[in-house]
Amino acid sequence: MKTRYAPNVRNAAIGTLVAGGLVAGFLVFGPGAEGPLPASGPAARAMLAVGAGAPASLNDLSALIDNREKWLRSRPADEASWAVLGSAYVELGSLAGEWSYYPKAETALKRSLAVLPAAKGNADAQLGMAALANARRDYATAKRWGEKVRARAPKRWTAYPVLIDAYNGLGDYKAAGKAAEKLRALRPGTAATLGRTALMYAGHGRPEDAAATAYEAMTRARTLAERASAHHRLGELAWERGEPAEAVGHYDTALRIDAGHHPSLAGRGRALGALGRTDEAMRDYKAALEKRPLPEYALEAGELYESTGLDGDARTQYRVVRTRAAEARGHGVNVELVLGRYEADHGDARSAVRRLTKEWERGRRSLEVADALGWALYRAGRAQEGLAYAKRATEPNMRNPLFSYHRGEIERAEGLYGAARRHLAEALRINPYFSPLLAPRAKAALDKLGEPPAGGPEDIWGEAGPPESRTESESEEESESQEESESDGQRRTDDEDDEPTSGPSESERSPSGRPGPDRSGADGSESDPSEPGPSEPGPSASDRSEPSPSGE
Repeated sequence: MKTRYAPNVRNAAIGTLVAGGLVAGFLVFGPGAEGPLPASGPAARAMLAVGAGAPASLNDLSALIDNREKWLRSRPADEASWAVLGSAYVELGSLAGEWSYYPKAETALKRSLAVLPAAKGNADAQLGMAALANARRDYATAKRWGEKVRARAPKRWTAYPVLIDAYNGLGDYKAAGKAAEKLRALRPGTAATLGRTALMYAGHGRPEDAAATAYEAMTRARTLAERASAHHRLGELAWERGEPAEAVGHYDTALRIDAGHHPSLAGRGRALGALGRTDEAMRDYKAALEKRPLPEYALEAGELYESTGLDGDARTQYRVVRTRAAEARGHGVNVELVLGRYEADHGDARSAVRRLTKEWERGRRSLEVADALGWALYRAGRAQEGLAYAKRATEPNMRNPLFSYHRGEIERAEGLYGAARRHLAEALRINPYFSPLLAPRAKAALDKLGEPPAGGPEDIWGEAGPPESRTESESEEESESQEESESDGQRRTDDEDDEPTSGPSESERSPSGRPGPDRSGADGSESDPSEPGPSEPGPSASDRSEPSPSGE
């Protein structure tokens, strides 16, 4: 089976950043807007950066939005400027973590399409709608918009970033890989393309290639915002490799470039917590939440507080998860995955199952959703059902310690101790700090399972037991018995030599009449040569049939 492409998977308690949906820097639009954009200044910088698929700073995006709003007051028929305005709103909302910009983006993009419909070639507005749908985690809608543009203009590179995000969100990793290959062919060597390639390598279980490509992307970054984003990416990759000290260094660099880079604040808080620098970690989480109280950050902070025994502070952060998720939903953002993860571990597991089952049935079948649904089913007392989804989430080379931990715990509950030992150890091997709450539980579960029994399964030697365990007298008796058997066999051979031989008897012939092995069973009946003999092992516990989570 080919390795699936699942970039941006954050190996922490919340499971993922891709599901969280920070799409900043991957939104693009063409240069067709009318109106004099300044030759220099923040608005021009934002236009150039976002037009190249690179992140822009908050100040520059705000300047671009102000510039286009003023222009459109007197020229409302400029469909290209409406598309630029709508796309800039999406970018600003994603960077700032403020979902209130998304309805504004939708209004502007629809105005653009009203002036120049999609059927007449308004690709910029269609791609803006695709990026907006991705930001809201409505991946099916994003896919439809992106594929419309690609069908009309397959060499338009700006279609592929939004298609990659949409395919990954839906779990169609084969299509995402093809779109990534097309993007690399159309836009080779840019920082944005290299950054995506690095994440793809990480998803393929190639951490060294991911790090090398991410470093190259950093060297090609042109703007301060792009450099901050590149160092944040390097920090995330170091964290995923289980190297929190290196991750802190990259987050520090990103924050020196942009002190308000909230993803790096949250990332540094996570890494500092792993290093035992809890007070500093809590400081960083507090700063990140003050800037952008995203439900993902609140869930991470709550679990850090809970791991240190600060249950009151943890409950406060868990309330923020619910509050901010409700606000996001009010602006059209799908928050079912983060709420499902929260409910499974800290709320009502049955509610988590309902939420995540609906997501699966709507076609959102990513590895992240498979893992979350499998874990929710386990937490709701339905471990056997959950195991099928957990297996899907832990495909070969899918290096995610959270997913491995979840599968190991489910297998332990099902009595599959060998498989459980393997996956719990795998989680800690990938990143021994993957969660302040769950990593210690993984270690405790492994300790409880202990080492495998010496000599393999208890009945591997049958009733006789292993040779080294037999007494000297038992060995002598066996040797004498063997000598007697050999003497009897020799006498029979001597007797048989006196009789003429003319080939095998009829009973020793194969059905074709030619000599062949005796396939008769012990009761004299003929056995099926396609069936395994009594000494061949049957299927192991891990090979038994499980209900398929494919839903097909």
